[in-house]
Amino acid sequence: MNALLRRIRAAYGLAVARRSALFDLALATITTGVEIGLLFDDGTPVAVTPIAVTVLAGSALLARRRAPLTVLVAACAGAAVLVPLGYSPGGAPVVVALASLADLRERSVSVAALVPTALFLQSASISSLPVSIGAWALGSYLQTRRRYTRALEDRAATLEREREQLDQIAAQRERTSIARELHDIVAHSVTVTLIGVRGARDILPTEPRVAAETLERVEATAEQSLAELRRILGLLRTPDNGAQWRPQPSLGRLDELVSEYRTTGMPVRLEITGTARPLAGGLELSAYRIVEEALTNVLKHTDPTRVAVTLHYGRTHLRVTVEDDGGGGGGGAEGGGGHGIRGMRERAAVTGGSLDARRTADGFVVTARLPVAETGEVEDEA
Repeated sequence: MNALLRRIRAAYGLAVARRSALFDLALATITTGVEIGLLFDDGTPVAVTPIAVTVLAGSALLARRRAPLTVLVAACAGAAVLVPLGYSPGGAPVVVALASLADLRERSVSVAALVPTALFLQSASISSLPVSIGAWALGSYLQTRRRYTRALEDRAATLEREREQLDQIAAQRERTSIARELHDIVAHSVTVTLIGVRGARDILPTEPRVAAETLERVEATAEQSLAELRRILGLLRTPDNGAQWRPQPSLGRLDELVSEYRTTGMPVRLEITGTARPLAGGLELSAYRIVEEALTNVLKHTDPTRVAVTLHYGRTHLRVTVEDDGGGGGGGAEGGGGHGIRGMRERAAVTGGSLDARRTADGFVVTARLPVAETGEVEDEA
């Protein structure tokens, strides 16, 4: 593909070069013809010398792109040769060369050449000052126009590169978001399933009915997690395959989440303070996942006698707290190199909030502060 693009660019550059050469040839030919016509339009006898000088001056225009200043000097020299011989050149090669210089070189160079050229044409009665100034102005306009077009092209190229970079950043963020979702789903499901199966196995000989109920709850949790995984993987395979987005978990389902962990034997309770109200979907999902991950860490790393999940709805922030008295083992999720606490911090940061996870005297506490839309209530920071 790159080789094909290089060939296309090379072919385009060759076509542009050929078109430029043909234009310069036509310009030199027309300018020479006009100048010869001006030489003999007053009945002056046709002679070889003025024609030869005019052709040489006109031929110099073929090099106007490479050496415009030299071409201007050559055109002026041709006119300077013809005037003492009694001919009246029209100055067409000089005017074209002056316009080319203004078009192809820096403004300071063309202005410096304009003054002596205009004075020479005026003093030799070849052309007036307005003609010289007009030729220079035309060349300057062409240069400004070309630079403006080039600046627009450069700007478009820069915007295209920036768009590609933003697409890459967005793709990376999406991959990170998907990785967080997969981690939360898998970690929650596997942990609850593992604890439930172990509990059912322990009580199966003595309480088979309770063991069966526990296994039913484990089965329901596994089916729900499997459906979530299928949904995400289906969307990853083909964005337009018709996979249906299921409603994302929200704070309204926290009771269900806490009940799942309670069935595993975890002594967890949920407390909501402040005035509960609907929040942005992304914020509710982040808060839900933070609670889910914190409870999963407690289940995996501690054996608590008390776990408290608290949601406080304040005026400007939602405060989420998960605290246990499991001896501080909950910190193993981070200290052991896992992604649990790191993922919770990332979720809080996405909403513009913050998360603190630390050991306490007898356990571990996770506190997240997530910004919400301000209301008329006053937040209790205590």
